Amino acid sequence: MAQGKYKRVLLKLSGEALAGEGKSGINTSVLAQIADDVAEAVALGVEMGIVIGGGNIFRGVAASAQGMDRASSDYMGMLATCINALALQDALEKKGLATRVQSAIEMAEIAEPYIRRKAMRHLEKGRIVIFAAGTGNPYFTTDTAAALRAMEINADVILKATKVDGVFDKDPMKHPEANKFEQLTYIEVLQKGLKVMDSTAISLCMDNALPIVIFNLTESGNIARAISGEKIGTTVYQT
Repeated sequence: MAQGKYKRVLLKLSGEALAGEGKSGINTSVLAQIADDVAEAVALGVEMGIVIGGGNIFRGVAASAQGMDRASSDYMGMLATCINALALQDALEKKGLATRVQSAIEMAEIAEPYIRRKAMRHLEKGRIVIFAAGTGNPYFTTDTAAALRAMEINADVILKATKVDGVFDKDPMKHPEANKFEQLTYIEVLQKGLKVMDSTAISLCMDNALPIVIFNLTESGNIARAISGEKIGTTVYQT
């Protein structure tokens, strides 16, 4: 069996990725593909935590911009991540993978409460831990939750799966001539205003020298390639 470059990783999935070609909802074919890719990656012997967004169901920031109370809309977005976490858990378990969902907002009937030591123990036992409900606090994104959980579980890297192959100087969906960055420092990301993760998440990673690999989720096998240390996407690192 091939060995991964990392022992423990935090995979960040956007909620929009689960919608596939649609703009909202959950595409079960996309879920199955993600589950296949995660199974392939875990076979390398890596321990994996996953943070998932909720943008395919509800976006708190968008609702806030339309006049809804920001804290209320953010809590609604956190509940959307729980729906996605349960869908992902179901898809992973259909592939024979052991999983646990831990929620930052207590909901005992469907998920464990987030307890760091318990999460670490699950990872040590080879279970995939899906972290739901962001940080449990309004005004913080799931990107920030990913950075926070990655630090808490002592992950070696954050793998941020997106719809494009890395970080570009402009939107490659709208500008075919956009240039891709192979490597970036945290400071460059902040100075250039690149939409890698929000500034709070980038600052957290910078303070703790936690690398981020941004890659295309829609290409099968990319999660395993990133874990194996292949050069894919864009790497954000400490100078």
